[in-house]
Amino acid sequence: MARFFMAGTNILGGMAIMRGRDAEHVHVLRMRPGEDMIICDGQGTDYKCRLVRADKEQVEAEVIEVVPCPAEPSVKVTVLCGLPKGDKTEYIIQKCVEAGASEILFFNAKRCVAKPDMPEKKLERWQRISEEAAKQSGRGIIPHVGWAGEYADALNVAVHTDLALFMYETGEREKLDEVLNAHKDIQTAAIVTGPEGGFAEFEADLARMVGLHVCSMGERILRCETAPVVALTATMYATGNLS
Repeated sequence: MARFFMAGTNILGGMAIMRGRDAEHVHVLRMRPGEDMIICDGQGTDYKCRLVRADKEQVEAEVIEVVPCPAEPSVKVTVLCGLPKGDKTEYIIQKCVEAGASEILFFNAKRCVAKPDMPEKKLERWQRISEEAAKQSGRGIIPHVGWAGEYADALNVAVHTDLALFMYETGEREKLDEVLNAHKDIQTAAIVTGPEGGFAEFEADLARMVGLHVCSMGERILRCETAPVVALTATMYATGNLS
């Protein structure tokens, strides 16, 4: 079933009126009167609608039912990644949105190869990728994608959640599954992962100092674009959001 978010949509008197890009999308999909669609308010509520009329400029649909979005996780997870190079950012955004992240932020770390210049067009593109992934995966929100700043800024975001996880491949670490099993009833979490070269030792020391759980995901070394997706999936499973 086609899925749209509320941007450019008004719901009045049991009718949803869509204009702009979403109206154009309905036209491109060649949807016909009588077909069903879902319009989400971006806050976790789905409006199940039936198409009444459509053209390039405006779409009218009758609201049939209003229900909570069943795909939204019970835990809000912020994924914080050391900025990778190339199109790895797009992969991270897409897969983390599909897996259930509520927010994805990139930051500058000691071993980042990519330069942390954040022009508006790049941020806009990242948010569009998040929106498309949210539509495809049936999410009830469009996860925010942005720039956290420097490494210390990322840690500051992480420490203000119920459970802050720092993924590290060497040295003294806790087992991820044990940490997650001990914190199954959390409402918020943060997952911090490094860039291509991993974290410097002093960055791991600082994470411990401010209270993050420095965790291992096993003996295999995961790529920087794989680690956040794996850690997020494990978190979703441990909190009952993946079955």
